[in-house]
Amino acid sequence: MSAVIQQQENPQSPGSWPGGDGGGGNWPRYPRLYEAIPDSGPTTGGNTVLLTGAGLQGTSQVTFGGIPATIVAQDPSGGSVTVIAPPHATGTVQVIATTPRGNTNSVSYTYLVAPPSGPTVTALVPNSGSTAGGTAFAIIGTNLTGATVTFNGVPATGVSINAMGTVLTGTTPPGPVGNVPVVVTTPAGSTTVAGGFTYTAPPPTAASLSPSSGSTAGGTAFVITGSNLSGAGVTFNGVAATGVSVNASGTALVGFTPAGVLGNVPVVVTTPAGSATVAGGYTYVAPPPPVVTLLSPSSGSTAGGTAFVITGSNLSGAAVTFNGVAATGVSVNASGTALVGFTPAGALGNVPVVVSTPSGSTAVVGGYTYV
Repeated sequence: MSAVIQQQENPQSPGSWPGGDGGGGNWPRYPRLYEAIPDSGPTTGGNTVLLTGAGLQGTSQVTFGGIPATIVAQDPSGGSVTVIAPPHATGTVQVIATTPRGNTNSVSYTYLVAPPSGPTVTALVPNSGSTAGGTAFAIIGTNLTGATVTFNGVPATGVSINAMGTVLTGTTPPGPVGNVPVVVTTPAGSTTVAGGFTYTAPPPTAASLSPSSGSTAGGTAFVITGSNLSGAGVTFNGVAATGVSVNASGTALVGFTPAGVLGNVPVVVTTPAGSATVAGGYTYVAPPPPVVTLLSPSSGSTAGGTAFVITGSNLSGAAVTFNGVAATGVSVNASGTALVGFTPAGALGNVPVVVSTPSGSTAVVGGYTYV
């Protein structure tokens, strides 16, 4: 050796030759560090650092700026030591290893402020709500400080975050029916909430039913006003109404009542999003008795078989007798305003004509004259 390396800070045994063995194996090799890999890390520590060198067998301690690191592995030949860096303030520190032969020289290691971690989300509660928005929600996770939240690209409102950055609350914006992505964004990055958020149509509301009563025969035209009525069906005491139609805004529904029994019955409006019961229900009343305004012709052959027409109202389900004998071929139009049939045979003269329905009977003024 042409030179002796002096280590003022780490004195060795007298006469030792750094990097050698004394030229004949009589002198112990003294410990030395070459570099730290990596040579920088976060102030939080916890990262693995490989220290390379020579004569590091039996290393008992490694310090970073005087703070002990955790030794996790050593090369039996003394060429390296692996440690876990301890936490330390920002800046460059000296790393020194202690061995049975003494302390090593120092190598530099720089502590850096770790960049902020992006947000993580473990739960979104609830994960579904009305298309109208306004659903209060909570997101649970980490690193949520300073976060914003979007539902299908639309920002949530009223966002608030706790001091630890682990809970974010807010209110959903309006959205379309179906599942949409939910994204949480902070200055450090973004994350998409697993499972997203499912918008559901709001349930129907029924504010009024008009009229609120009608004939047990059914067929009464009605109107239900409310909201979210699109796609609705209506039942009266469990029986579906007919001819149901809803306007474009979903605020009015029309239809015709089914037949029912006397008394008050529940009326239920149902959509895919839920059901609403109409306050007060619907009251079935006995249909009014028939009314006759005209019989034409008012006379005919005693042999019978004369075609006739009776006009009036409430004629649905009616039967007709001429002097107590039933007419044949009786038929009534859908609106119950016209009845047709054929006269039975009868005796000469004028006879009473009676129209009867389940709700009553009425005699035709002037009767019918057999000729």
